[in-house]
Amino acid sequence: MKSDWFPMKVPEIDILVFPPFEGFPREAISFLRRLKRNNNRRWFNNHKVEYILFVKQPMQSYIYALKPYFSLFAPEYDVNPLRSIFRPNRDVRFSSDKTPYKTHIAAHFVLKDKPKGYSGAGYYVEIGLDGIYVGGGIYMPTSDQLRAIRNAIVNKHEEFSEIISETRFRKLLDVNEWNKLTRLPHGFDAKHPLAEWLKYKQFYVGVSWEVEKCYSKAFVLDSVKIFESIANFVRFLNNI
Repeated sequence: MKSDWFPMKVPEIDILVFPPFEGFPREAISFLRRLKRNNNRRWFNNHKVEYILFVKQPMQSYIYALKPYFSLFAPEYDVNPLRSIFRPNRDVRFSSDKTPYKTHIAAHFVLKDKPKGYSGAGYYVEIGLDGIYVGGGIYMPTSDQLRAIRNAIVNKHEEFSEIISETRFRKLLDVNEWNKLTRLPHGFDAKHPLAEWLKYKQFYVGVSWEVEKCYSKAFVLDSVKIFESIANFVRFLNNI
């Protein structure tokens, strides 16, 4: 077991310092694979140290490595190794699948001073058995959020058009993944230049990668390129 995975307290500046991110250990996916076969509380509790060493703490080092980059292109976001990670427990209250644990680890970066679970636009990363997802936006907007987004697209159509026309952004954009209305929402002009955008019910963008990418320390910079490419889009959604 690697004792150097544990963060250290620096008294002079009173912050937690995490070890440099060198990539996720292959034991991380191995652990998640075994968890899928043994998804019960007894097994997880018996192997919790492995979860902490191979899954949670490498994720914390990854997030800590992202912080200086976010300070350059999205300083208003809380990129926190202690607060940004989702718990491993699944919410099974309304699900027919009662297995208690997720077979992935994920983090959500929200605006500073917003509560955990904040439903505004943010950044998201997930590493699991099915691969990696890195992106951001709003995956499931509420009806009020959708109305506000559509009004913003209409009223700030030049700003929005400029954002969605950015070369790096367009390379990531795949609106075919989004849920869409068949008709324009009531009250909007069908002749508006962005009328088709008003039909969408989701506003998120990102990229899926094979899980092997997370084994390298280059995973940090690869993720930063994605996050930076969508920063203006995410910011637009939060300024509606």
